[in-house]
Amino acid sequence: MKNKIRLISFFLMCFPVLMIAQTKLYQKDNFVKGKETLKYRILLPDNFSEDKQYPLVLFLHGAGERGDNNESQLTHGSSLFTSEENRANFPAIVIFPQCPKNDYWSNADVDRSGEGVKLVFHDDKKPTKALSLTMDLLNQFIEKSFVKKEQVYVVGLSMGGMGTFEILSRMPTTFAAAMPICGDGSEEAVSKYVNTPMWVFHGAQDDVVNPLHSVKMVEAILKAGGHPKFTLYNDANHNSWDSAFSEPDFLPWLFSHQKDK
Repeated sequence: MKNKIRLISFFLMCFPVLMIAQTKLYQKDNFVKGKETLKYRILLPDNFSEDKQYPLVLFLHGAGERGDNNESQLTHGSSLFTSEENRANFPAIVIFPQCPKNDYWSNADVDRSGEGVKLVFHDDKKPTKALSLTMDLLNQFIEKSFVKKEQVYVVGLSMGGMGTFEILSRMPTTFAAAMPICGDGSEEAVSKYVNTPMWVFHGAQDDVVNPLHSVKMVEAILKAGGHPKFTLYNDANHNSWDSAFSEPDFLPWLFSHQKDK
């Protein structure tokens, strides 16, 4: 028992060091357009060369990671791309933009006054400042010769899951595949991206973003003629991303998809 306690204590002592090491792999940068600035982190493949081409993954964080420290957005999901095995098997450029505290990835009315978040989406209006800058940043990278334009992906959790649905509707021909986790979106907009391969995740016990929101989106995609993959974790609450990231096929499924050139 004592040895077990020592092992746990050792892990807890090392965990911050491991997180710092992983964070350092993501370089800090700023995207500036006019008077506006979007902070982001970028992970480059081992032995990156501009003479080669790589897939690109855009990762949209949740509401709790908003801010201006250019660090919090790495709280969930960043370690998935930094393990030695995944860096070797799935070399890719990974971008984590950070949404400011007073902004949102989706153009939506957000009501947190009751139990669970309630949302009304406005995909017919302009994108938020944060998403607009993210789209401009993404387009800037897609123009680079070292980015595989047929392998651009988007992953997002919670607020970022909502942002995933939204950016798909605003850039319907850009992404080879998408993975929204515990998100929500506009049912009316799914026809714009119905042919994009999607793997949707949610926790059945989610008391923050109702799992019926993902069910609603999957149903809308099915009705529009799409064939999304859907995983509902019966024992997961809002942090269903932990279960999603543990899926053995998470990255293999994502990187298996390519658009026609």
